Amino acid sequence: MADNKFLPKLLQNLLEILDDEEYYDIIIEVGNDPNVKIFRAHMVILNYRSPYFRRILSTNKKKNDGALSHIKLPKILLEIFQIIIRYIYGGKISLVDYDILDIIKILAAMAFENDSFLDLQKFCTELIAKHPEKIFSSSNFTSIPEKALISLIQHDNHQMGEVQVWEHVLKWGIAKNPGLSSDPSSYSNDDFNVLKNDLQHFIPLIKFTEFTSREFLNEVYPYKKIIPDEMCENLVKYFLDHDYVPRKKSEPQIIKELNTKGIDSNIITIQHAELISKWIDGLEITDESKSLYEFKLIFRGSRDGFTARQFHKICDNLSRTVTIIKVKDTNEILGGYNPIEWKNSNNSINCHGTTKDSFIFSFINKENIENHIISRVKNEKYAICNWFNYGPSFGNEDLTLYEGFQSEVSFKNKKSRCCKSSYDKQIRKTEEEFSVDEYEVFQIINDN
Repeated sequence: MADNKFLPKLLQNLLEILDDEEYYDIIIEVGNDPNVKIFRAHMVILNYRSPYFRRILSTNKKKNDGALSHIKLPKILLEIFQIIIRYIYGGKISLVDYDILDIIKILAAMAFENDSFLDLQKFCTELIAKHPEKIFSSSNFTSIPEKALISLIQHDNHQMGEVQVWEHVLKWGIAKNPGLSSDPSSYSNDDFNVLKNDLQHFIPLIKFTEFTSREFLNEVYPYKKIIPDEMCENLVKYFLDHDYVPRKKSEPQIIKELNTKGIDSNIITIQHAELISKWIDGLEITDESKSLYEFKLIFRGSRDGFTARQFHKICDNLSRTVTIIKVKDTNEILGGYNPIEWKNSNNSINCHGTTKDSFIFSFINKENIENHIISRVKNEKYAICNWFNYGPSFGNEDLTLYEGFQSEVSFKNKKSRCCKSSYDKQIRKTEEEFSVDEYEVFQIINDN
């Protein structure tokens, strides 16, 4: 039977199983009294279709009657959970049948934290990007999760001007703090600090150099205290010098600095990125930089998941990537540059990638950029390790993110390590295993 006939029937059968009141072994209680609904589900389906439910189920024990203990989800609306559970069983939903408020509720329910619903999250974001005015004009706009809003802003086709983006970001941040007025002239230093903290991940994403001088003066400058000092100073110099014109290679160094400010990272600063850019060009810390690289975030552990499977799903076949790792319970940062494509191999003999241009590095203390170690590859045939249950890994354990063989372990478990082998230096003082607190993968794009 052809796939195009078999698969729709299979999906329909799975949805029928969800609606059937026989053979279930899980009870999910959704909502709060008096609006509570019981959903009957199946452990094998939830376990394989949703890492979120897999984690919950791993802590539940079967009762004598064969049914699992109740799973309670009091914070999710009934109609929204109905959409999500049918997506888990049937693999697709027609979101075009829902209004924009429903889409916001779906995003809020998932909170953009769960790696179970990446396709659904992506679809929601793309749908919103086509009609952003419906989101931002909605009275429920401010309930959209931070990561969903960031994803929308980063979308290539969000069809909004940069001033509009800024205005909506401010509106979102102010709404998070009911005590704040819409008039920044009335703010205390504490008020500015609160808003700065809530918007810290948005500021690097705003393309301020696309504002006119008047727009910058009226819309941005009153909020200058929430913008990092160096960035604000550079912007002021830029707008005092001339109004914005399309960026060219010959534009002042200030434009280069401003554009590299846009790194979206929870681990490193722009200073780290500038140094890594020099290393990519084969330069030292004291050398003048030759190239302007954009660090485009493609993977974040806290957002996309800490397992090798998720890493390979998102990053395989991508080249020119920089991995940044925050070691748990320390200020230590580890990382590496891979100029070739990541692959997924279960062949222990042929799982390595060959390149002469890769390197690994460490910053002993995040706050001191000069206290670093860079180690370049010496055995080119073993530069990159593409083993299926490794995350981004370099050499023969020179820098390895290892999740283990058990189904529910991740890089947050104490299994990763650094042992000098294929690179010229040991980048950690110890070869002891470590846990990962956060890690990010960026694709390096040359803006020159």
